[in-house]
Amino acid sequence: MDVFSIFAHTDAWIALATLTFLEIILGVDNIIFISILTSKLPRNQQGRARIIGLSGALVVRLLFLLGIGLIIHATDPIIVVRGVPLSTKDLILLLGGLFLLAKSTSEIHEKVTAGNDPEKEIRVRKINFSSIVFQVILLDVVFSFDSILTAIGLTEHMVIMVLAIIISMVVMLIFINLIADFIVRYPTLQILGLSFLILIGTMLMVEAFHIHVPKGYIYFAFFYAFAVEMINMRIRSKQSKPRA
Repeated sequence: MDVFSIFAHTDAWIALATLTFLEIILGVDNIIFISILTSKLPRNQQGRARIIGLSGALVVRLLFLLGIGLIIHATDPIIVVRGVPLSTKDLILLLGGLFLLAKSTSEIHEKVTAGNDPEKEIRVRKINFSSIVFQVILLDVVFSFDSILTAIGLTEHMVIMVLAIIISMVVMLIFINLIADFIVRYPTLQILGLSFLILIGTMLMVEAFHIHVPKGYIYFAFFYAFAVEMINMRIRSKQSKPRA
């Protein structure tokens, strides 16, 4: 039977569209993290680092899909901490959450304390390209777990999962530079993005201990704060214009 014959049914197209949309939404935190990290690199290296980062995310997700049986078994408990059974997935979420929390906090601290220190800016620009890419791919692994588990929960057809992930990544690759440049241009948006990543890191750590937090609340809070900040930017822009 042809694997693509499932698209003869409307339900398959609805599942593909829904999963693609969810994958893009789940990729927002990944894009923010990539945008802020790659902004440390020289301008001529930023685009390449972003493409490598998102391409790495695509490869990791597809590898996870190929090892879908291992992903399912990754939810089996392997240790117990204070009465809470933790699986491989839980440990990855816990470590990923800790890393995201530490990295985002250090980035905020760096931006707050840097001020107008030109020497600080020079040190930031000298950060190693491979180091940035490694950090991005490290977080790709954590975010990919959530992405694949969402795909498994929404459909049982592998072809739909693969297509949804590829389409969502292509969409993000098309807009990554536009979004990243927009975030980097405004310091307040960078702080907002880093605060969101702290929230995501905390959520990952909480979920590692089997305390479910509806992601809809978190993404709603972010987009609400983003909308408020856009209004503030609009007001500041009008106030900065000289009056006739």
